[in-house]
Amino acid sequence: MSQKEFQRVKVIENAVAGRITVVEASGLLGLSRRQVYRLKARYRPEEVDWVRHGNRGRPKPWGVPEAVRERVLALARGKYAGFNDSHLTDKLREVEGIALSRETVRRILRGGGLPSPQKRRAPRYRSRRERKPRAGMMVLADASREDWLEGRGPQLTLLGFQDDATGRVLAASFQREPEDTVGYLRQLRSMVSRYGIPLSLYRDRHGTFQRNDKNWTLEEELAGRQGPTQLGRVLEELGIEQIAALSPQAKGRIERLWRTFQDRLRSELRLAGAATLEAANAVLEKFVQDYNQRFAVAPRDSQSDFRPLSKKRNWDRVFSLRYERVVGKDHVVQFGSHRIQLPARQGKQGYAGQRVELSHQLDGQLHVWLGEQRLYQMPLALGYTPGRAPQRPRSQKRKRPRIYVYAGRAALAVRP
Repeated sequence: MSQKEFQRVKVIENAVAGRITVVEASGLLGLSRRQVYRLKARYRPEEVDWVRHGNRGRPKPWGVPEAVRERVLALARGKYAGFNDSHLTDKLREVEGIALSRETVRRILRGGGLPSPQKRRAPRYRSRRERKPRAGMMVLADASREDWLEGRGPQLTLLGFQDDATGRVLAASFQREPEDTVGYLRQLRSMVSRYGIPLSLYRDRHGTFQRNDKNWTLEEELAGRQGPTQLGRVLEELGIEQIAALSPQAKGRIERLWRTFQDRLRSELRLAGAATLEAANAVLEKFVQDYNQRFAVAPRDSQSDFRPLSKKRNWDRVFSLRYERVVGKDHVVQFGSHRIQLPARQGKQGYAGQRVELSHQLDGQLHVWLGEQRLYQMPLALGYTPGRAPQRPRSQKRKRPRIYVYAGRAALAVRP
């Protein structure tokens, strides 16, 4: 018996005995006089069950049937193991045809002994930056390297771009390699081809976006700035302003996006049994569409600041890794360990001593350009990075011969 019911027994007992009036009893219990009269009629001095509500112990007509509760628990332990409460609620409604509220699902899971997979931490106050008013005013870029496949396949890196005004994921893709220039170039081109060129890019201080070394050439010292990275050069040519974040918390919106992906997307990959890069990207494509439909918001200003791509430029050349080389006297261009022989030029004058541009494009083709004239083209794996020719390991270097001088049976080793 609860304290409220015990109080009710004592008050009604005093009212029946005439020690207090019905008006006083109704004031003490917070009931109407009609309800007090009903309780007096039900009063039994030798029992206490009369004070309990008649529906106690009966199943509620609006309650969840026991069969449905058991099915939810079975799905949460099996097919949807590891899904958070909101994600599981969505799957129950869309896939299993069980329409329950998130709070009802939470009560069923906690009652069945299934804790939340998300670790709760005490909230820390941070002033959140207000969204930009227009789409395309600012785009957020970041990457996340995780064990997305949970041991079923290789470790993958997720690269993506998100619009600040709407929260829409503009481009995202998995790759085997860590965060690198080629991956960002692919996603950048995918984004601008579909949506256009944004005004600014909010990113971290990773070496793909900016140079973090202290080596300055004479030309850079005279110019007062270091030369851009390959990705930085593309952003400059597109007219995209770069804004460098000083901490992960400064990129709060896309950091929260990755936390959502690391929870929901990882569960979707597990549900689909994805074990390869191709399968993971197929799941990611559907997941991004669903995410944008659920969580993207309308901008405060309906006009867009995305700029369309011009059809007059060679965008394959823009979105490529570009290097400058000086043509040798034998019309050969050195590119790492490769020696590229340029074709003969009409007339007596050749290419020797001229500066050419080597454009390593995203399709794996290497182009040699002299201004706007393409001199040569050859296939070359995109993962190849030009540099010095491979050196022989220290252990395999040729050793200098030793001269042995014997004095009786004793031998001395002397270097020449």
